[in-house]
Amino acid sequence: KGFAILCVAHNDAEEKRLREILDSIPDLARLAPSFLRGNLREGFRLRFNKNMGPPSWFPEANRAGVVVVSDSEIFGRYRLRPGGGRHRRLPRRAQVDQLLDFSELVKGDYVVHLQHGIARYQGLSKILMRGKNEDMLSLEFDDGIVLHLPLYESHLLTRYVGLTKIQPRLGRLGSNTWDKTRRAAEKATIDLAAELLEMQARRSITPGHAFSPDVDWQKDFEDAFIFRETPDQLSAIETVKKDLERARVTDRLICGDVGFGKTEVALRAAFKVVMDGKQVALLVPTTVLAQQHLNTFRERMADYPVVVEMLSRFRNRSQQIEILAQLRTGRIDVIIGTHRLLSRDVAFRDLGLLVIDEEHRFGVRHKERIKRLRKNVDVFTMSATPIPRTLYLALMGARDLSVIETPPVDRLPIQTLVKSYDPNLVKEAIRFETDRGGQVFYLHNRVQSIDSVAMRLREMMPDLKIAVGHGQMDESRLEDIMTRFVAGEFDVLVCTTIIESGLDIPNCNTIIIEEADRFGLSQLYQLRGRVGRFKRQAYAYLLLHRHTYLVDQARKRLAAIRHYNQLGAGFKIAMRDLELRGAGNILGSRQSGHIAGVGFELYCQLLRQSIARLKGQKGAQKIRAKVRLDFVNPGEGDAAPLATTKPGYAVLKETELAGRRATSIAAFVPNFYITETRLRIDAYRRLALANDVAGVTSVAENLKDRFGAYPLEVKALLMVTEIRCHAEEKGVLSVLCEGDRLKCLRASGKADDYIKVGKLFPRLTHRDPILRLKEIRTFLNRQESIKN
Repeated sequence: KGFAILCVAHNDAEEKRLREILDSIPDLARLAPSFLRGNLREGFRLRFNKNMGPPSWFPEANRAGVVVVSDSEIFGRYRLRPGGGRHRRLPRRAQVDQLLDFSELVKGDYVVHLQHGIARYQGLSKILMRGKNEDMLSLEFDDGIVLHLPLYESHLLTRYVGLTKIQPRLGRLGSNTWDKTRRAAEKATIDLAAELLEMQARRSITPGHAFSPDVDWQKDFEDAFIFRETPDQLSAIETVKKDLERARVTDRLICGDVGFGKTEVALRAAFKVVMDGKQVALLVPTTVLAQQHLNTFRERMADYPVVVEMLSRFRNRSQQIEILAQLRTGRIDVIIGTHRLLSRDVAFRDLGLLVIDEEHRFGVRHKERIKRLRKNVDVFTMSATPIPRTLYLALMGARDLSVIETPPVDRLPIQTLVKSYDPNLVKEAIRFETDRGGQVFYLHNRVQSIDSVAMRLREMMPDLKIAVGHGQMDESRLEDIMTRFVAGEFDVLVCTTIIESGLDIPNCNTIIIEEADRFGLSQLYQLRGRVGRFKRQAYAYLLLHRHTYLVDQARKRLAAIRHYNQLGAGFKIAMRDLELRGAGNILGSRQSGHIAGVGFELYCQLLRQSIARLKGQKGAQKIRAKVRLDFVNPGEGDAAPLATTKPGYAVLKETELAGRRATSIAAFVPNFYITETRLRIDAYRRLALANDVAGVTSVAENLKDRFGAYPLEVKALLMVTEIRCHAEEKGVLSVLCEGDRLKCLRASGKADDYIKVGKLFPRLTHRDPILRLKEIRTFLNRQESIKN
């Protein structure tokens, strides 16, 4: 029709492939299209009238008009990378902090006190202290004894999470039982740390194949990724490629929440290995997931001479024999399979990389076969069970770990609704999804009645195409149904939990789960993760039958899954159930008893210390310095409390002590500065966990940014914390001030072994308490480490 044609391509690789396609079709080649770099989801037609000439961005267009075509339409993809620019780093999303969030605690939850053991949290109480009602954390121990803990000591608490559903025994105040339990757990972490470090040492000396640096095709392959990588994803990709280029055997664990991009990491690693002439095996727990990975790998590698095949029960006997023969001769580059890959008749010509998806889903016998396979090849294990950040920090010194915890760009949290079963609600939810062009998972986990459920839905909505899929179906029939559902031929898939692992169907954004109370928390979380894989708002309906009596555990599970619906919630939800299963898989069953004894958070702290100690790292057994500063005005006798690491309530004032006047200031966070209790606790805990002055400065800047300029009480607290950090750095166990004399107790000395430095401070010359604190801070900062 005389229109000029403009093709918009995202990058050089896409333009190159478009030109090859157009040049191969004579009729299209004669159109001589122009190319423009950009990011366009859909094309358009622009007709020029006699008063309008060609636009400035396309001066070579003729007078009729221009047709703009996007590579997204030609290749059947959607781009989610506005603004273009490969590997543009995004601001790092907030990661889950290791601090205990007291807003998540409810009365009756279990916590662990570092010195006294396990207690039951009873909420916040107002206790009269020094003539004022103070906020206290009330903790119930054995025999109903309640300990009221000041907010500034909240850093001594961690949430109790065990590996079993058995309620823990409460600690007994004044007993040595807790000390014994903690010492046993500490010894167990030392044993585990030694085992992990021995494995790491063995890997570091085992020779492996050093893969070549990235080739041009590798860059083209990565450029064709249609989404924008997250910072964590980019970090994992770079680390994995560096692992492959080293001349030693690699064994890396890649953890990430559902849908956070682990598969793309595996794809790029696999492509790199194939480009070096070696084979890749991808081991998955289910046939449905194997089919999903097969489709993904074939689509991503379609433009390259890479042969991808699958070995599972979806392949008949004759097909399996042919695939095994091609695998032995090297004609297959990437093989994806279930436990069938671990059979004795499977042999490779030159296996270079083994990727294991969800290793914990395989049995003991299969794991033994995996061990034999992984001896001389690089291994990457992917886990959709996120590792808690505390465990990650503990293990990162002893295992090769990559954690992906930033959600993909444009990903929306899944709206989760817990409702009683209602046919009208089901119909409304399905209609809403299908009316916007989407698809629905309807999960009914009973094979005996699944067909009748599908029939009931067909009667309710006769115009919709509804299919049934479950694990007891014939392999070829199940494969056909899943393939057609992925292709969009069905509106609703009535299924069992066969969809639980790894399925990625961007067009399916509503899931309805019948009898949701029958599932564990981790299962519910994984099932919910089957939707919300695109930038469209997704919905999860957890339905209960009206007559259902919810046991307490089920009620908590449903409350947790509904509460934790934000992106990356797996890292928080796991502190209930999910992550602990992951921790058990990584740490082994032998450690589970010790985790149950002291709680998961404290166990991770002990493990981290043990690894650092065995590696001989500086500060592995960092002492906790105590700071007690009692000042009185120059020339006065008795001391007035200035500031301690247990700050009490006071303001800058004149105090009468034994007939003498003294100036004092307490170091604490006053209510008028941070009015919300939870945020005050957070401030205390962050300061208590600061290990150096830089950490204190960071907290100070955060406080100023959020709450404005801080008062003298907060300034004193910050300075006392800095003094504590300086003391720990110099090897000082305690800092005392008695009158005009500063006394520092050596960490390795006797009970009364002080470094007397009074001659450096013949008298504390400043009347102002803040200036006195500066004197002490300056002195400690100038000292060499006190070791002898």
